[in-house]
Amino acid sequence: MDNDRFYHKGMRELQDVRATRQLADRMEGVIVHSQLTAEDRAFIEQCSMVIVATADDQGRPDCSYKGGLPGFVRVLDEGSICLPDYDGNGMYRSWGNVLVNSHVGLLFIDFELQKRMRINGTAVVSAEDPLLTEYSGAVFMVRITVEHIFPNCSRYIHKMQMVEHSVYVPCEHHQPPSPAWKKYDEFRDALPARDREADQ
Repeated sequence: MDNDRFYHKGMRELQDVRATRQLADRMEGVIVHSQLTAEDRAFIEQCSMVIVATADDQGRPDCSYKGGLPGFVRVLDEGSICLPDYDGNGMYRSWGNVLVNSHVGLLFIDFELQKRMRINGTAVVSAEDPLLTEYSGAVFMVRITVEHIFPNCSRYIHKMQMVEHSVYVPCEHHQPPSPAWKKYDEFRDALPARDREADQ
């Protein structure tokens, strides 16, 4: 997809099959925008999760859930957001993809409000970002330059309620417990030294 084109020929082909090209163009003109509004900021910063889609250098996709406390995804200005990378399984599929293909897609969902928003853009991963000092437990910081922002129809979002935030989410004055899988025999000898030492 060209930077100045919201729809590529595959999208157009299916729009034409379903006679929705005119509707799609109207949607683009009415709801799609490239600068984050105060309303966008409020929605993003109250979310405690985001789904991140990436692809490798051959276009093979990967999708990952990222969770934290509300505000862990931060709006920096009208054209950029950031989120921390916390300790995970060490595979680095999402952020490793970003190193070879910077394009990302984000999906924010609030199941209680039955509301969602999509953001497409490009990402940069850094271990030296000054914002790391503001996030307890962050390993890398991911900054995303926004290209397209668009809310989605909420009719298929199931209404669910937040019961509690994960005890594993790092935050100030809280040291998350080690996940059980790090104690499994299949993985213990492959853990980095910092995890083996923490388990003693």
